[in-house]
Amino acid sequence: MKQRFEKRLAALASADESVMQGGLKGIEKESLRVSSQGYLSDRPHPRGLGSALTNRYITTDFSEALLEFVTPAFPTTWEALQCICDIHQFMYAHLGDEILWPASMPCRIPENDSIPLARYGSSNVGRMKTIYRRGLGFRYGRQMQLIAGVHFNYSLPDTFWTAFREISGAESSRRDFQSKHYLRLIRNFRRTGWLVLYLFGASPALCKSFTGAGEAQLASLDKDTWFAPYATSLRMSDLGYSNQNQARINISLNSLDEYVR
Repeated sequence: MKQRFEKRLAALASADESVMQGGLKGIEKESLRVSSQGYLSDRPHPRGLGSALTNRYITTDFSEALLEFVTPAFPTTWEALQCICDIHQFMYAHLGDEILWPASMPCRIPENDSIPLARYGSSNVGRMKTIYRRGLGFRYGRQMQLIAGVHFNYSLPDTFWTAFREISGAESSRRDFQSKHYLRLIRNFRRTGWLVLYLFGASPALCKSFTGAGEAQLASLDKDTWFAPYATSLRMSDLGYSNQNQARINISLNSLDEYVR
């Protein structure tokens, strides 16, 4: 297995550098709107940002105060970063005296029932989206749904799949070959993904208004803040955006057939 991997890696390394160029990259970033005092905004979605239902670049996630910025998929990294920067600049031009909360764990937030759900108008589609979020609040609690995150989307370029399929000597179809190896990527990421949090996690503290944090035996940093001295990412801990019911479901990543079964 190791020799086969090293042989394939060497073949890719000796191929033309364009083999790895052009993979599509996209960013989805969530941020809470807050007052200058750090309290969750109770204002409606800013009119200048357009409709949260139809704007493909700026919308809302669970709450009316939880903005979500979405870039298209770009072949170069700088285009994706420039796009998310442009979206931020446009957003701040219409945000008034509010600011974006920079951390993944929420700011000063009210009790569950006082957290505003995202609103998308009176159309059937818009009302359905709000009702769906009301259900999420009942199942998991509204406070947990305010935890923000950044999602990085990436797909390997067609040139890579053409070269890698030839190197591998695969006889399966192009689609089956890609599905098989994307699932391998996912399995390896799940196996080693903890290292990313260990090296780059940066959310060791959270506001005491976040219900349940005190029960986790966190240390008190000051009158407003809990923290864990050696924590890296409370967002990805049991306190963060997690679902114990889903964690009990055994979802196979061995093959596409097993995954969708």
